[in-house]
Amino acid sequence: MKIADIRATTVAVPLEAPLRHSNGAHWGRFVRTLVEVEADNGLVGLGEMGGGGESAESAFRALKPYLEGHDPFQLEALRFKIANPTASLYNNRTQLLAAIEFACLDLIGQHLGVPACDLLGGRLRDAVPFASYLFFRYAAGGHGEIRTPEQLVEHTRGLKEAHGFTVHKLKGGVFPPDYELECYRALAEAFPGDRLRYDPNAVLSVAEGLRFGRAIEHLNNDYLEDPVWGLEGLRAVREQVRVPLATNTVVVNFEQLASNVLRRGADVVLLDTTFWGGIRPCVKAAAVCETFQLGVAVHSSGELGVQLATMLHLGAVLPNLTYAADAHYHQLKDDVIEGGKMAYAQGAIAVPEGPGLGVRLDPERVARYAEFYRETGGYPYDRDPGRPGWYATVPNERFADPDMSVEVTP
Repeated sequence: MKIADIRATTVAVPLEAPLRHSNGAHWGRFVRTLVEVEADNGLVGLGEMGGGGESAESAFRALKPYLEGHDPFQLEALRFKIANPTASLYNNRTQLLAAIEFACLDLIGQHLGVPACDLLGGRLRDAVPFASYLFFRYAAGGHGEIRTPEQLVEHTRGLKEAHGFTVHKLKGGVFPPDYELECYRALAEAFPGDRLRYDPNAVLSVAEGLRFGRAIEHLNNDYLEDPVWGLEGLRAVREQVRVPLATNTVVVNFEQLASNVLRRGADVVLLDTTFWGGIRPCVKAAAVCETFQLGVAVHSSGELGVQLATMLHLGAVLPNLTYAADAHYHQLKDDVIEGGKMAYAQGAIAVPEGPGLGVRLDPERVARYAEFYRETGGYPYDRDPGRPGWYATVPNERFADPDMSVEVTP
């Protein structure tokens, strides 16, 4: 089996409403590039990549000369063909590699007639639990804004009733820390039996990170995620706060993981199948974490069904997965895979049973959302449609006004 062709299609899939985060916003849609790797036996493997609200089609087209004739089973050779560590400094190919690796694992699984998780050591669980992923958001399309503690609690209650979540993650860094602390405490009071996590995407100062961390020590926390930027910042907070710290920003490769092992800043490493360059590197990293008693969780970088499948197969095989995974998935209105969106049951999503990744593209949906992308285009992930001219600094001091209700047309 050899690679014969690579095709890339950019789609924009609507979200319920624009989601605000510390560095900008998701402007009412996810822009994702779908990858189809066709083998000479007619099988097609699927991959997916984000890109900060922009298309990556041209980058994938540029990889075709590198990979024509490559055997999908040769995954280590694939890594060096695409992402040689020195050459990659000039073109940042890690996420491109991830999407191609997804597709190759999909091809191998289809060729052998087994699910991808069987190629990664075999499933230990048939479903992966997820946390609710809570955002402050603008109102749009009949979906109300989320700005106040009361709105946040009501939204969370609806998600819990619909999907069965018992872990709740608040994406913060939008409003001043004291205000978001009030929102976080409101969640703890409203759902006393559930676990919580807070992620301001590293925009707090060390002083604010310490103050926030100390203020939530008595709550039912999973962890405090990236309260400040950098391993040194995390170490400074970790030394003085009795809440586990997690990161998905500064431990995303093995060099950084080694640094965190030698001098711990994060207690939990959030493994992202795109940021790490594929599912297999995440499995390797999880084994290192298991050896050194670091926690692991599955991170979400804004997925459609193809990447969600990679997250599920990863979650299926990790023996040390003791935290619920993240997913933006419930924020989407639709998906590009056959059957539409995967369903939650009691806060979890079943690991696909079919060969390879176990999902297939729905041609009609792909065409519809490719056209939607052509109509709407990309968007700047690091800008906020409700705050013209604003951009984030690290640490940030220019937070949004929690008393101001803003309507946007993204």
